[in-house]
Amino acid sequence: MLRPVLVLNFGSQYVQLIARRIRELGVYSQIVPFYERVEKLLEKKPYAIILSGGPASVYMPKAPLPDERLYELNIPILGICYGLQAITFQLGGVVEKAQRQEYGRAKLQVLKEDPFFEGLPTSFDVWMSHADKVSKLPPDFEVLASSENSPYAVIRHREKPIYGVQFHPEVAHTQYGKEMLANFLFKVAKAEKNWQMEDFIERSIEEIRQKVGNRKVICALSGGVDSTVAFALTYRAIGNNLLGIFVDHGLLRKGEAQEVEGYFRAMNFPFKKVDASRLFLERLKGVEDPEEKRRIIGHTFIEVFERESRDFGAELLLQGTLYPDVVESAGIEGAQVIKTHHNVGGLPERMSLELLEPLRELFKDEVREIGKLLGVPEGILRRHPFPGPGLAIRILGEVKEEDLNILREADAIFIEELKKWGLYDKVWQAFAVLLPVKSVGVMGDVRTYERVVGLRAVDSVDGMTADWSKLPYEFLDHVMRRIINEVKGVNRVVYDISSKPPATIEWE
Repeated sequence: MLRPVLVLNFGSQYVQLIARRIRELGVYSQIVPFYERVEKLLEKKPYAIILSGGPASVYMPKAPLPDERLYELNIPILGICYGLQAITFQLGGVVEKAQRQEYGRAKLQVLKEDPFFEGLPTSFDVWMSHADKVSKLPPDFEVLASSENSPYAVIRHREKPIYGVQFHPEVAHTQYGKEMLANFLFKVAKAEKNWQMEDFIERSIEEIRQKVGNRKVICALSGGVDSTVAFALTYRAIGNNLLGIFVDHGLLRKGEAQEVEGYFRAMNFPFKKVDASRLFLERLKGVEDPEEKRRIIGHTFIEVFERESRDFGAELLLQGTLYPDVVESAGIEGAQVIKTHHNVGGLPERMSLELLEPLRELFKDEVREIGKLLGVPEGILRRHPFPGPGLAIRILGEVKEEDLNILREADAIFIEELKKWGLYDKVWQAFAVLLPVKSVGVMGDVRTYERVVGLRAVDSVDGMTADWSKLPYEFLDHVMRRIINEVKGVNRVVYDISSKPPATIEWE
């Protein structure tokens, strides 16, 4: 069993980033609920425990707080933002609503030498995101660093390895964030590096063999990075006891079905193509709510797979579920689910197939690294993420065949030009959406009243946070002209400049 660093989840939008940064430093990390009892935590023999940020206030009734016995374990603890406030509140300090909320960059001043700051300058920028503040430290705590608006920006217990930071070291905006986390892991917690992808592949192959035995597995192959890498990994473990099912649900992009089939044949994957487009489109008729669309698509997928599995004699369903899918779908007690992913929250409560999800604890960049090691073609590894519900959640409102055709053409032009201009690999994800509105235009001296296409391109690492891509104006102008001139039914193109948060990457 790998010794982890445990990240207690209090509902922070950045909780996945914390876990990911730890893995980048070569140490295995796991996210667990904030209410996990001490006995369960000790079973995992953690190197350290990190308390994440969160949207609550520690002084409110029913605020999420960890088991107080945590602080008596002599296991190194790091509280981040809300985590610092939880430590302060539970150990006798005071947390109150701040007169000045603090969001964005702040200048940190290091006041005392400490292993936490080893090798770092005494002043640098950090990223704040809090409306409460610590106004009185608990007994036996001292201040290590402060900012203009946060006098207790970094604190530590004088005798125990308990630290707290008011800012977010896990986000890219914080200078030396990774270095501070490394200092905590290796100089305070004395953690050992135990996480690399070659080892993950070996462990996963053995775990898959143990779970599957001689049974047969059916896989939902979409042609995306996640399902393809999951298939390649499982195929190495159980060979021809695995069959890939590529479902054309009628919600794919232009030419995608043919492209994906070509990749699968090149990799010699045992797979079967199923055309269920009529079924999916019929089920989606008249449906406008995005969560209902996701639910219908998820359930219909499972129906198709269960039908195909009976012919193959499969007992398990392999899926390319990733960590962000699980966290966004699950939420925590008292927090709202962001959205339901079709391959996590969209599954029926009763399903005849047992789930197999070997990538469930991985981030997208880790999956791509595994794909390279397994020989997955670069063309698949480089593909931008594409949601399981496909174009259904990029058409806002009811999904109609006419709208699918409009969106396919507009999206194809956008992606084609990104590749021509050498921009495709520079953005994390790009796509077009079709809006449920019409606008007035003039084309050839004739008044038009036609559809609006939105273009979306974001820069990100794992999809948990993202910023809009600053694509050249000349490029956007060129794409706009091509879409309006070539796609019948469109007379206006807009570019989405929203970041995540507060927006999500997909529009639905």
